[in-house]
Amino acid sequence: MIFLPYIILSILWLSLIAYAVFGGADFGAGIWDLFAFGRSGQRQHQLIDKALGPVWETNHVWLIFLVVGLFSAFPIAFSVLSIVLFVPLSLALLGVVMRGAAFAFRTHAGRRGTTKEAWSYVFSLSSIITPFFLGVSAAAVASGKILVRQGTVVANLGAFWLNPFALVIGAMAIALCATLAAIYLTVEATSTDDTEMARTFRLRGLIAGAITALLGALGLLLSPSYAPQLWQGMLNHAIPVVVATMIIGLGTAAALFFGYYRIARPLIIAETAFLLGSWGLSQFPYLIPPDLTIDKAAGAPSTELVLLIGIIIGMLIIIPSIFYLFYIFKFQGSMGVLEKGNVPEAEVRTKLPTLR
Repeated sequence: MIFLPYIILSILWLSLIAYAVFGGADFGAGIWDLFAFGRSGQRQHQLIDKALGPVWETNHVWLIFLVVGLFSAFPIAFSVLSIVLFVPLSLALLGVVMRGAAFAFRTHAGRRGTTKEAWSYVFSLSSIITPFFLGVSAAAVASGKILVRQGTVVANLGAFWLNPFALVIGAMAIALCATLAAIYLTVEATSTDDTEMARTFRLRGLIAGAITALLGALGLLLSPSYAPQLWQGMLNHAIPVVVATMIIGLGTAAALFFGYYRIARPLIIAETAFLLGSWGLSQFPYLIPPDLTIDKAAGAPSTELVLLIGIIIGMLIIIPSIFYLFYIFKFQGSMGVLEKGNVPEAEVRTKLPTLR
């Protein structure tokens, strides 16, 4: 029973990684949708819509699972974060809601017109807002300045996320989402033999990846001043993971540069996983440093045991269902609907948005 909180937290951290890898790519697609203009702008919009397809909101399952799991297993931590990070988390939630509404409304707004363009801008801007404020919130937790004394939060509600370190990490979250999406879209374009779109998003992936690396380096430079406990934790027991993250990042850039797109995709997924893993290891054993350890934040053992059983049963249903959804609409659908000769290209482009 003593290891129960650590087992549940590990599962929740994996769900955070899953949300970053899949949901982050969705946000990144919205970012690139903002830059879809010029001669090939319409084709970029079509590629982004096809890539998101009918699975775009499925990825929020991981965010919901994370929130519910944190509330159930670590109620004290949930309460503290809800108070201290009320503003940035509310703005992130607003971005999630507006993004979903905008994507649905612009899909059914017709092919042209100011209404469709307006909803496209809302879709893109909300795709920037959400990862930014989620990144800012993560930086605020990592800062080690959220104090919990005798069950009471001692906090300046703006000090933890309105500082250079938090703003840099927020910008890095945007760049990482853009990198994920660019690589996914490159693979998507390659699968339909659209070499022009593949080259376009390959270049964008390289640029976004370079920006992500620069912002990550800047975050490391700022962390001794703004997140000293995180910095010391990284030096003590997370250096191998940080180094591995850098090596995987270089491998991702090399694979993308030399045209090995299908290799670049699992590499960027691994880079994201290692990046979040290094954060978790750096602040271990604290859930919210410097006062709230994993053991102190854990709920009643009986509640955690029931939660773990529920998680296992739920995952046995959810994971196969999500894989089946992706198989039907992404792999099977792309092979059947988009196969050359099956359906005229104009008809495919007309019908794709209705698949949502």
